[in-house]
Amino acid sequence: MGNRVSREDFEWVYTDQPHADRRREILAKYPEIKSLMKPDPNLIWIIIMMVLTQLAAFYIVKDLDWKWVIFGAYAFGSCINHSMTLGIHEIAHNAAFGNCKAMWNRWFGMFANLPIGIPYSVSFKRYHMDHHRYLGADGVDVDIPTDFEGWFFCTAFRKFIWVILQPLFYAFRPLFINPKPITYLEVINTVAQVTFDILIYYFLGIKSLVYMLAASLLGLGLHPISGHFIAEHYMFLKGHETYSYYGPLNLLTFNVGYHNEHHDFPNIPGKSLPLVRKIAAEYYDNLPHYNSWIKVLYDFVMDDTISPYSRMKRHQKGEMVLE
Repeated sequence: MGNRVSREDFEWVYTDQPHADRRREILAKYPEIKSLMKPDPNLIWIIIMMVLTQLAAFYIVKDLDWKWVIFGAYAFGSCINHSMTLGIHEIAHNAAFGNCKAMWNRWFGMFANLPIGIPYSVSFKRYHMDHHRYLGADGVDVDIPTDFEGWFFCTAFRKFIWVILQPLFYAFRPLFINPKPITYLEVINTVAQVTFDILIYYFLGIKSLVYMLAASLLGLGLHPISGHFIAEHYMFLKGHETYSYYGPLNLLTFNVGYHNEHHDFPNIPGKSLPLVRKIAAEYYDNLPHYNSWIKVLYDFVMDDTISPYSRMKRHQKGEMVLE
């Protein structure tokens, strides 16, 4: 156990993020990439179909035995709900209606939030913008685990539990790292979600409600798609803080695996990120990347040199502008 990481293994840097520099170089060499910076109308119809699919699933499970409710939540509902959170990620970047209709994206994000069962769309938008502006910033980027997480979840068994509980840490970590005043949109998001949950319970019953919530908790915890949480920014290789994934699960996740490309060009919808990689291949092909999120999860749990501490932190210079 002598190789186990500690707080000192957080990599502290004082330099700017690498994504801005690479973005400038790529745009100077390939200005045609600017043509990809536009909303993806197909995203609207995909999200609507996903919501309707889950509504149909709520109806189907209402009379099933409990064992099939939970099985369906993990085998099917978890994939839909985790995928929906990544659809909300796209909406947070205004990929549905564009920057000129920012509020349309906020309302649509609340709609996409409904089958997840827990109100988070509006809050996610606020914190996720900080993640892009101040990647790894200590006390600002809530994607960075707390000192407690790094200290306690340091063995294989504890890291396994940490993976299972990831949705809870993502939900409560902002309250400890970077609490923000509640906005009226967050209130509306909460009221709309709670009302929807009550209606599901009233008309379809407790099994449909449990299916919905279990699909979210299971899908965001120990699940193959959840490998992206760790794959994106945990330093399996010293000095590399962002990693892309080029495997088949991108088909279910709006290409969130193209994570270097996404941080370089957050205003390009996921649909077009493979084209970014193709155009600027010399910038991405030689970067370390993954082809399996399941292997990422396995390696994270079993490798004593990797833990929640395996992240790059930044001391920020100058004044920050936070939402």
